[in-house]
This record gives sequence, C-alpha cells and structure tokens, in this order.
Amino acid sequence: MALTTLDPRTALVVIDLQRGIVGAPVQPVPAADVVARSAALADAFRARELPVALVRVSFAADGADVVPGRTETGRPGGALPADWDTLVPELAGHPGDITVTKHNWGAFHGTDLDVQLRRRGVTQIVLTGIATSIGVESTARAAHEHGYHVTLATDAMSDMNPQAHENSVTRIFPRLGETGTTDEILELLAKIHD
Repeated sequence: MALTTLDPRTALVVIDLQRGIVGAPVQPVPAADVVARSAALADAFRARELPVALVRVSFAADGADVVPGRTETGRPGGALPADWDTLVPELAGHPGDITVTKHNWGAFHGTDLDVQLRRRGVTQIVLTGIATSIGVESTARAAHEHGYHVTLATDAMSDMNPQAHENSVTRIFPRLGETGTTDEILELLAKIHD
C-alpha cells in the first residue's frame, strides 16, 4: 500500500535516537542516516508548527524501574555510561518539542505521550527511530490501538537484526498503517501545509 495522505494535525514521533542506542551497530540503514532523516523530518514539522515528540528510554541507576518479568534472552547487565540516554544533538535543543522518557519498549505505556498529542489535536503520527522491531514497532502498535493514523518512515529506522527490521516493515507495519520514505513524507507534508 502506498502512502496516501497526512492529516493536517500530524505529529512526528522519534524513538530512542540517543547516544547509547545510535552508537550500536544497526542494519540495514546506518544510524547516521536514521538520525539525518529524522532531523530533516523534525525540521520540516517544526517549520509548519506541527508537533515533534522526542522519545528516549532511560532507567534509574539502581534498575528499580526496569520492567520485571522472565525472558529467554536475558537482560543487559552492568552500569550504563552516564550519557547513554542523552538525545542526539541533531534533534535536541528545541524548546517547543515534546520530550518523553519511557521505561518500556513502547512510547505510550507509562508516559504522557497520548495526553500530549491529544491536547494538540493530533490525529496521525509519523514514526522514525531505532530499533524497528522493538521501540518503533511497539509504539506503532500502541498508536494504532489508541486510534491514531500511523505512518512509518522506513528509511528513517533501523535495527540490530536486519531480519527483524524486514519482518516489521513488510509484515507488521502494513497492518498498522502506511509506510513510505522520508522524501515521500516530506512531499505530502509540503502539499498540505504550504
């Protein structure tokens, strides 16, 4: 399905583009490209006075707010670098942006993201970020369940596992919304807001 439209009150939601995550090896899109494309989208949204939400994941130093429960893959251990949860400079520093700190995979559960978007009249979100199959997919699923139209900028996301990325993009995302490239999204944005 091709990308069809953007609502007049669409928000950009950027997932986990922070120092400790963009420094990890990702595929198939290099992290630097994900950051650059997300920044281009953010600039375009800000220029049209549309909301930009920057989501980061963080945990207390003692790990008290890490989601409990047994998993088969285990959890990363050890202390995290002091600035691992700092947003990348290409996106940070805009006082009008919504900043959300999450402690889960998705950006909606346990945060005020839904309230922030609804107060601004948002009916659609465009998603970017890392990792495609984790934070981006979890947020897309929740956005769909909350009744938002969902658009996924597939060239502005990447994953630690290229097969997981491919599964999300080809099998999951078309069931949650519409997919497109950064350029296609910018083109639609220009048509409805110029």
